[in-house]
Amino acid sequence: MLTDGHGIPLALALTGGNRNDVTQLMPLLEAIPPVRGRVGRPRRRPKCLLADRGYDHDKYRRLVQAKGIKPRIARRGTAHGSGLGVHRYVVERTIGLLHWFRRLRIRWEIRDDIHEAFMTLAAAIICWRRLVR
Repeated sequence: MLTDGHGIPLALALTGGNRNDVTQLMPLLEAIPPVRGRVGRPRRRPKCLLADRGYDHDKYRRLVQAKGIKPRIARRGTAHGSGLGVHRYVVERTIGLLHWFRRLRIRWEIRDDIHEAFMTLAAAIICWRRLVR
């Protein structure tokens, strides 16, 4: 999931369980829709990309920089405390909220469209619960 820094998802991608997520990084960046709301030409790409150590490859750093996006990817073998956790907490919290629904904890559906429908339904229920409070 790629967010705008405020926790609003910009793009989502569904991959297989046994597939490395870094292979979908560039298609995910290409799939970002225009960000609306400000006067002028809508922004097509985020200012920076926050990622964990699983994305620490020089090849992908260069590809992201070539798109005009500043990569803030944690390096392997370095101590924790880079400050990325403050921003990544939003994404981790969202995944935790989705895990309230047992059906989404482990993916049982074979078809992608059914799984995405359950994800959409879960997101709607989470939003509804927050609004009712």
